[in-house]
Amino acid sequence: MTGNIIIGSDHRGCAMKAALIEFIQGLGMTVEDAGPFTDAPADYPEFAAKVARAVASGACGRGMLICGSGIGMSVAANKFRGIRAALCHNGQTAKMCRLHNDANVLVMGEPVGIEQACQMARIWLETPFEGGRHQGRLDMIAAIEKENFK
Repeated sequence: MTGNIIIGSDHRGCAMKAALIEFIQGLGMTVEDAGPFTDAPADYPEFAAKVARAVASGACGRGMLICGSGIGMSVAANKFRGIRAALCHNGQTAKMCRLHNDANVLVMGEPVGIEQACQMARIWLETPFEGGRHQGRLDMIAAIEKENFK
């Protein structure tokens, strides 16, 4: 994986975000912290938007988001053209979202725990997009985005 990673959370994911930043830096990658920087109540759409904008613009290669369930973050991030945010719960879903969907934003719920989150992050960062028949499906998604984001 090349390019830097941007990671954001809401207040529930703040501690996991800090652990993931340290873990990813340990893999030799550059990580940008999109906030929040305390565990004071924070609204997840603000941080989903920061991460999604950075990935969609190409300023960051990929992004990660964490909130209480991961659902709100994935919904918000997927509102941006070119974002393929995947809510994952284990290593298998992290692998498949890269292989088949070329997911550029990994979303996790805080209850998965730090150890599982780090395992998922490693798998997600190391798994390439398989291409082939899956590229046609991504092209279909891009056509839907083009039609709906005029």
